[in-house]
Amino acid sequence: MAIIIRLDRVLVERKMKLNELAESIGISNVNLSNLKTGKVKAIRFSTLEAICRTLDCQPGDILEFVNIDNEE
Repeated sequence: MAIIIRLDRVLVERKMKLNELAESIGISNVNLSNLKTGKVKAIRFSTLEAICRTLDCQPGDILEFVNIDNEE
């Protein structure tokens, strides 16, 4: 996948556990874990907004585009 999820890195920087974030934004721990591990195909903007608000970050801190066509 060309989009890399960096949620784990931001959680470590903010010293927050995944279950704390899940409870704070009102999403199941399983769904948030799937997002963190890149097992999802989409994310709602409302979910992304809640994550960014809670972690005091920008979407670019969580999501990264990697051009796999140019990798060798």
